[in-house]
Amino acid sequence: MVAAVQASPATERVAFRRLLWVGPLAIVAAAIANLIIRFIAVAVLQPDAQFMPLSVAIPIVFTIIGGVGAVLVYALLGRFARRPITLFQRIALGVLIVSFVPDLLLLNGSMPGASVGAVAALMLMHVTAWAIIVRLLTTQARG
Repeated sequence: MVAAVQASPATERVAFRRLLWVGPLAIVAAAIANLIIRFIAVAVLQPDAQFMPLSVAIPIVFTIIGGVGAVLVYALLGRFARRPITLFQRIALGVLIVSFVPDLLLLNGSMPGASVGAVAALMLMHVTAWAIIVRLLTTQARG
């Protein structure tokens, strides 16, 4: 088992000037990655046209909203938390897990066209956005 490397509190600082460009970069990179996943999922799964979560706009909008939220949380933790990066990583993981709940609830038949494959594609988009945004923020916007 690989032990996690814990940064000392002295190295856990947010570089706010870098965050000004890293934040938007992370959001755009996550949105592009999610669009690629969306196009592949639609081509492979050919979901019902009524399944709106795999339309073009919805993944972009939700990725941007989640990304902006992540950047704001990261900045606030950088300002107020003693160990902002560690705390951000923990919060982000919790949010990722909670983000699966609405996707899984789609399988109850409440949305036309929801299939296991389509829901799995949505969950993959969540993981992708989480990985890109958390990685870029915690490595490139670290002080």
